Amino acid sequence: METSTVRPSDSILRKVLSDEDNFIGPEHTGKQEVGEEMKVMKSNPKKIYAHYMPWFQSKDYDSFWGKHWTMANRDPDNIDSNGKREIASFYYPEIGPYSSMDPDLQEYHFLLMKLSGIDGVIFDWYGSRDMFDYGTMKSSTETFMWRLEDLGLDFSIMYEDRTAFQAVEMGMATDVIAAAQEDFLYVKHTYLDSPRYMHWDGKPLIFVFGPHYIQQPSQWDQIFTVFENGEKPNYISLWSTSDRWVGNSASGEFAWIDKTHLDAHGHYYWHMDQTQKLTVGSIYPGFESFYGSGGWGTAHDWSIYPNNGLIFFETLDYTHQQTSDFIQIATWNDFGEGTVIEPTKEFGFTYLEMLQDYTGVPYDTSDLQLALDLYHLRKELALTTNTFKVQNNGKSRSPQRYLDRAYFYIKKGRLTRARLLLWAVERFY
Repeated sequence: METSTVRPSDSILRKVLSDEDNFIGPEHTGKQEVGEEMKVMKSNPKKIYAHYMPWFQSKDYDSFWGKHWTMANRDPDNIDSNGKREIASFYYPEIGPYSSMDPDLQEYHFLLMKLSGIDGVIFDWYGSRDMFDYGTMKSSTETFMWRLEDLGLDFSIMYEDRTAFQAVEMGMATDVIAAAQEDFLYVKHTYLDSPRYMHWDGKPLIFVFGPHYIQQPSQWDQIFTVFENGEKPNYISLWSTSDRWVGNSASGEFAWIDKTHLDAHGHYYWHMDQTQKLTVGSIYPGFESFYGSGGWGTAHDWSIYPNNGLIFFETLDYTHQQTSDFIQIATWNDFGEGTVIEPTKEFGFTYLEMLQDYTGVPYDTSDLQLALDLYHLRKELALTTNTFKVQNNGKSRSPQRYLDRAYFYIKKGRLTRARLLLWAVERFY
């Protein structure tokens, strides 16, 4: 790992920009050609995946505030004396409320994941139909795919089976089985061909959050007939469901969060040891649902408070001691349920620093800050028309082109060079 914290003179920073002119590529558009992935050395071989919510909209990017920032009674246009917007969460993102469709956001989140030793993302996915905000979530998920491939992060889909029932209720499908089959055909044709789609034992890996609605083994066996025998995916359901509800289709289970905390996890690991099936551990920073305060009901009348980060450490250590095949972080960014490990005003980089220690990556807090600085410069300079005529060759460049180069250097592990470039852009723009 390269490291440097001392800012050099203006002449050196000018030289950095001048040198970069020899490599400047196309104007920043948010989506670029997929290049060589970001290679990260980890001393801990255990795979870790982040459960990810692609369901946020922001006024500056989407022209409206999405319901996951507002719920029923919050207005992000209200800003308090500390500059915080009124959002439906007990925690506040370090970068403020954002849009999942924003390519700068995606760059920021996925660089943080790579620098923390996270191996991929499990997207919360609500089916293939355009009802409620599900169509927007589906589109958002698909905008992430090129960036995942570019950085070398794997991904999978976690299906919410309620959507099959909702499709029938809204007249968008003839029956629940047909609705679910249509969804999985969409997954098959849209996601499974990606070189970064998660596999286990040579087969694609699909998660289901539940099942809560389709609970007969024969139904799941019928649903998965949309896959040929040779391409049938591994299917993972929520803890304590596979034996009862999903029959021969289930390859294993994943742990989640329960009000009994580690007691539930102890039972889960004991049970999975008996089944010899695929076991997915769960780590989380706590649980503080905002649904009641936000006017969305009181389905969750319990909390697990973060205890200054000790809950995350506790679940990480506990899961590490168990026989899980890999680990799921619950979650990266569910602000509504308070299970957030992405940087927030309350916890900063605390959770990602713990992950860096656990995964054994050669990075530290200053490298996480580099990704945050890149995001802030993207936003601060997004509307600028300023160009800088670099001394010696007189060329004029948009600052976004230099920021693209900084992203490239982070990918390559040349963090000192990326840091110099960001300092130069900050100094002269």
